[in-house]
Amino acid sequence: MTAQDSATRPQRIAVAEATTTPEGTTAPGGAPAPHGSRRTGTVLAALGVTAFSLTFPATAWGLEGIGPWSLVTLRGALSALIAGGCLLALRVPVPHRRHWAGLAVVGAGVVVGFPLLTTLALQTSTTAHAAVVVGLLPLTTAVFSALRTGARPSRTFWAAALAGAAAVIAFTVQQSGGALSAADLYLFGALLICAAGYTEGGRLAREMPGWQVIGWGLLLCLPLNLLGAALALQHESFRLTGHSTAGLLYSAIGSQFLGLVVWYRGMAAIGVPKASQLQLAQPLLTLVWSVFLLGEHLPVAAPLTAAAVLVCIAVTQRARG
Repeated sequence: MTAQDSATRPQRIAVAEATTTPEGTTAPGGAPAPHGSRRTGTVLAALGVTAFSLTFPATAWGLEGIGPWSLVTLRGALSALIAGGCLLALRVPVPHRRHWAGLAVVGAGVVVGFPLLTTLALQTSTTAHAAVVVGLLPLTTAVFSALRTGARPSRTFWAAALAGAAAVIAFTVQQSGGALSAADLYLFGALLICAAGYTEGGRLAREMPGWQVIGWGLLLCLPLNLLGAALALQHESFRLTGHSTAGLLYSAIGSQFLGLVVWYRGMAAIGVPKASQLQLAQPLLTLVWSVFLLGEHLPVAAPLTAAAVLVCIAVTQRARG
């Protein structure tokens, strides 16, 4: 080995390591990720989607014995304590000051806003109805992302996004007897605020692992959730039954924390586009759970609208590239 080779060898190693993509879809040096890694990533991402699809049924169970404000604040506080324990155990450093504004948006959208508005909606709406409306979330997030990043999606993308929105609006108006109900307004508000949180979280995930983004977002909202729980428990009913306990624990641990952990790990292995394709099944899965776990009767329009939104999302996924 010559002196020149010895001097450039560290540089070659650094370049090889730098070619690993954030999604983890390539190995060092630019080679494709091992097949076993992609298969494991697909399984993890699918587990994440399944975990998210059970969120609305779990919330409906929780509401059987716990008031909506108490359920949301206790869910957020419990998730934050678990996330904080993981961050502390792994000695994760505190984010840089420039990240805290984005983490506040994540907290407001994903930790507080979306759970609160959907829980309020589920007091008077069925989980099947809510699943169809919130099935528009991937499209809404894509629109927010385009506006936030300055990207210019194709006309096909916008046509599919508008078609999906039109299908959901027509469904909600038809199901509500010609006018939007209070639950529908809660759900549409949840779409907007969660899309903002997802968009900002996606931006931050380029600079830190995704699970740390939601972890710090949860911790940032912990004081607000603890205060909210203390106030809500004084004015709302709190009765721990089998269903309400299972609903609270699942929404806090299974959905808001563990579900996100496996979801982000899956995306890291197979990449965001492939993981997004798996998420297309989420509204349809929720419809299945609403029948088997809650005994709800599905109107014919629910699965048809969910399928139409699924097709629209699939078109936008292809058009965005």
